[in-house]
Amino acid sequence: MASVDALIEGLAGVGYIASRRIATALYMAVHLQKPILVEGSAGVGKTELALSTAALLGLPLIRMQCYEGLDESKALYEWKYGKQLLYTQILKDRMGAQLAEAGGTMDEAMDRLHGIGDLFFSEQFLEPRPLMKALREDDGCVLLIDEIDKSDEAFEAFLLEVLSAYQVSIPELGVLKAKTPPIVFLTSNNVRDLGDALKRRCLHLHIPLPDAALERKIVASRVPGIEAKLTHELVSFVQSLRTLDLRKSPSISETVDWARALILLNAESLDGEVVRDSLNVLLKFEQDIASVEPQIVELIRRPLA
Repeated sequence: MASVDALIEGLAGVGYIASRRIATALYMAVHLQKPILVEGSAGVGKTELALSTAALLGLPLIRMQCYEGLDESKALYEWKYGKQLLYTQILKDRMGAQLAEAGGTMDEAMDRLHGIGDLFFSEQFLEPRPLMKALREDDGCVLLIDEIDKSDEAFEAFLLEVLSAYQVSIPELGVLKAKTPPIVFLTSNNVRDLGDALKRRCLHLHIPLPDAALERKIVASRVPGIEAKLTHELVSFVQSLRTLDLRKSPSISETVDWARALILLNAESLDGEVVRDSLNVLLKFEQDIASVEPQIVELIRRPLA
């Protein structure tokens, strides 16, 4: 990551065609050690940017999928309760012996119990979750906190310490601080507004749907061997679809899937029949398909984008 241009070239080498705006935001996030909040509609390449960054830098990727009800125990760590219970049964007789050796005083008995009890909240009974795993990677990693907007506001608040200082406080073990700060990506589909405190700790990047030129480059990169003529035609068709009033316009991921489907169908160019047969790859709602079908021939005949 010597420069933005080098980063664009490097990402292209691992299959991610980045605009200069995307590459600049990533370049700053890495060198300033700031988390990057990536927003945009589903399928524009938010998650793929994190995956490609990990591949480019040769770093492990640790992914945490967010959902409603996600809490600290699922994100940071939890105790191995089953193992604790098993050890409790094994040590039951030993604990009885310890209490007997302690004599008759309650204080001595409690001291013995306390010493044994501390063992059950030690490292060997700890189950690390994604956030702890990321902070423990001595050589760094890429941490992907996917769809942060699906989590609750309480969990968002919990993340603030991790995102600002790359550390977290664990009552039984103390403060865990990253030796090498992870490269953190947070993605959002704008299901809900995120808090100002979270946004202040992150660089912001919005990935829009690509223009025709960039989309052609992405298709050519992801679908090796596709003819330039077919690439122009299918991208132009997709760009035209996005101007219509659809429940869900096709994203770049659908464009790539459609290109692969057309190759599978041995299509050399677009015609009404092949588009009609494969339209379900592009459009995910039957009402959208029904709306587009009468316009297929007209859309194909539009000037190439």
